[in-house]
Amino acid sequence: MMNTEEIHRYVLQYLEAERCDILEKHPSYLTVKLSVSADKDLNYRPYYWSFVERTGAPPETMTCTFIFDPEQYRELQPHGQPGGPQPGVSTAAPPGAGAVPAPPQGAASADAAAPPASASGSPEQPQPQSDSILGRYFGFVPTAFTARVPRDEVTFGSRRLEQIFSAVRAKGRFVRLFEQHAQELPRYQTQTIPYETWLGVNYKVELICDMKRSEIHSLGIHLQTGEIRERFHESVLPKRMTPRLPVHVYVTPDRIALPRAVLFLEEYVEQKLGAYDHRWAQEAQLRLEDELLRVRDYYEALLQSADPETRPEIEAQYEGRKQEVEWQYRPRVQISVINCGLFHFPQANGPMT
Repeated sequence: MMNTEEIHRYVLQYLEAERCDILEKHPSYLTVKLSVSADKDLNYRPYYWSFVERTGAPPETMTCTFIFDPEQYRELQPHGQPGGPQPGVSTAAPPGAGAVPAPPQGAASADAAAPPASASGSPEQPQPQSDSILGRYFGFVPTAFTARVPRDEVTFGSRRLEQIFSAVRAKGRFVRLFEQHAQELPRYQTQTIPYETWLGVNYKVELICDMKRSEIHSLGIHLQTGEIRERFHESVLPKRMTPRLPVHVYVTPDRIALPRAVLFLEEYVEQKLGAYDHRWAQEAQLRLEDELLRVRDYYEALLQSADPETRPEIEAQYEGRKQEVEWQYRPRVQISVINCGLFHFPQANGPMT
């Protein structure tokens, strides 16, 4: 479970990676103008974006406030912010969809009786309409409106945080990164640096029965030598990586194809799990048999005394209960890939050096 500080740091890192504009930064909240990519990920506005893509109009992204500590946020703003929903309520309306303030009582009749005049005595000409998307494509639109900034509580388990998790998983499932030079070579120098390739995969291993234990194994394999190293992700974190190929760098050809490298990693994980103490599975199997015996004794007694009309219903319940017990107690191991990537390092300067 993530605490408030970890969520704040995670969301800020996501927004900076998406190149959003941070307008206001506070430990309890962030006010940010989303980039186009982040707006599409977090705000459900398919009609607006289809309109922008069809017409070629410049996009207008939303400005949002993400609240990480609702109590502290309410203390900072006890009366709330005008023009926006309360914390925890999110809207996805496009910018500029505010309400036009009504004129004061009696102003309409006064304006009709005496139109405004300029200093020269002639009536003023109407001001030109502002150059907005609605004004260009739909004619006259109100120019006076109240900006609305949606506010969302981003706490552990919230819908907005789950949206950010989903966006990160979708975009970060596969990466390709290069280690940056410690010192860039001069432009006139023609010497090049060879880079070698590692395939890094983060596996999630789940040991499941009526209890569950989850592990993350980060493995890397050298695509020239076949060397496999554990804790690969931790070894890459201290290094400066970039998605662009640095200057004066070339990547050496791989000797191991990606499908074969994946097969080597899977065999390595299987061998590692084979060395585990599997008494937990044996104990879970005993609990499964005991629970199935208890369920059988219960339903067999019901079936013996059941009427012919209710017997099919009891048999269906019996089969359903056995399937539930099998799913709950049956020991099994599930392995899934969280994410993976190709990482390029200078020769003799792999991830562990």
